[in-house]
Amino acid sequence: MSFASLQGKVVIVTGAGSGIGAATARRLAEDGARVVVVDVERALAQEVAASLPEPGNALAVQADVSREEDVERYMRETLDRFGRVDLHHLNAGIVGTLALFPDIGVDEFDAVMRVNLRGPFLGARAAFRQYAVQQGTGSIVITASIGALLGSHDLLPYQTSKHGVLGIVHGGAMYGGPRGIRVNAVAPGLVPTALFAANAAGSGAGGDVVQRGTTVPMRRVGTPDEVANAVAFLLSDESSYINGDVLSVDGGSAIVSTVRPSGGAGQWNTAGVDGRV
Repeated sequence: MSFASLQGKVVIVTGAGSGIGAATARRLAEDGARVVVVDVERALAQEVAASLPEPGNALAVQADVSREEDVERYMRETLDRFGRVDLHHLNAGIVGTLALFPDIGVDEFDAVMRVNLRGPFLGARAAFRQYAVQQGTGSIVITASIGALLGSHDLLPYQTSKHGVLGIVHGGAMYGGPRGIRVNAVAPGLVPTALFAANAAGSGAGGDVVQRGTTVPMRRVGTPDEVANAVAFLLSDESSYINGDVLSVDGGSAIVSTVRPSGGAGQWNTAGVDGRV
């Protein structure tokens, strides 16, 4: 399904050099948007921008979203090229350490907070400021996670940062609503990307993600394109009365009660609960 309201819109996508961000950039470009591809890796941003259907309507910007001056610069470069900004997908994030709670260093914790929490704050703040200058409306979508909705004791800094993202979404929606600016989030579940592939070793990282996907109600992992479709919807006018919401894109993972037999009770072998044995 194509969203006609995205045609001609200027969209900033952070963390767009790979994974969900790159998929979102492609999806928005296919719907006729002018896309600013922001990534901490310049070469990746340039590669994605060059691969879009209309490369002339794309701009690659290298930026660290945790740095205030970099956020100001990607906004400035966007305005220099396109003259305005309509939509934002604040997607950039890092996984961080898989160490157990007592073993997590303060530096490790802070590193994740800088990118995953300060980054969306700075991006949303810059968006609100620019919308005020333009005297117009807009839409912001932040990438949260299934980790924002549920608990675990591994990936603690990541999980904590994603819980914090929901605070930005809810506060932003309250501030933006009267101004015609919507703020929402997507909460991906198990979606294999380079972000987790870089942490493939060990249980709960990237190496066993496909196996863990067999316990999802849909019995598979998701794809970046499936998340990108949800982002495009939330950015489009077709979701015009959705504000402050979190759209799970997780195959039903967030609804599972793992202590019930129908939820697998934590077992890897789901054949029994699926009625095949």
